[in-house]
Order: sequence, then structure tokens, then C-alpha cells
Amino acid sequence: QLVNFSIFSHHLKHFLLKDTKLMDVKLGQLGTWLAMRDFTPGGILGAVKRGYTRYYNKYINVRKGGLGGISMLLAGYIALSYMWSYSHIKHDRRRKYH
Repeated sequence: QLVNFSIFSHHLKHFLLKDTKLMDVKLGQLGTWLAMRDFTPGGILGAVKRGYTRYYNKYINVRKGGLGGISMLLAGYIALSYMWSYSHIKHDRRRKYH
């Protein structure tokens, strides 16, 4: 008997794409990969928790810690606060002070 492996390989690719990291997804597969993500509040919260845990274990919870992880967190906070206040800064840029 002949077995049709093309259907099985399609499902296998579909299953493997779900576990693929964003940096490993090809541009043509991006729409499919995004459609497989869980955008419910629980899914987003889970993704934030996983990201925080990965960041903490990689940069903060290390044997010989340095300033790398803390400075990266501080730089992110500075960039985020600048983006939040950009419209106010842009408005004040051309104002004349007397």
C-alpha cells in the first residue's frame, strides 16, 4: 500500500511552525505564524511572563553578574519614557520663551 505522506508532512510543518521562534520564521510564513499565536489576555500575560523569566535568568540571575542586565533595563525604560513624552517635547521644541 502507498501512504500519502504529503498530508502528514504538511501537518508536521504546521505543528513545527507553532514552536518556532520569531527570529527563525521566514517572511512568507509570518502570517501563518502570527495566526497561531494566542492573543487572548491569558496568552499575552503568559508571553510576558515567559519573556520576563528568560530575561531574568539570562541577565539578572547569573553567577557573576555585571551591569549589563540592569543597564539594558534602564536603557529600555529611558527609551520608553521618551516615546511616551515625545508629543509634549515636540510641541515645546518650537515654542519661543521670553
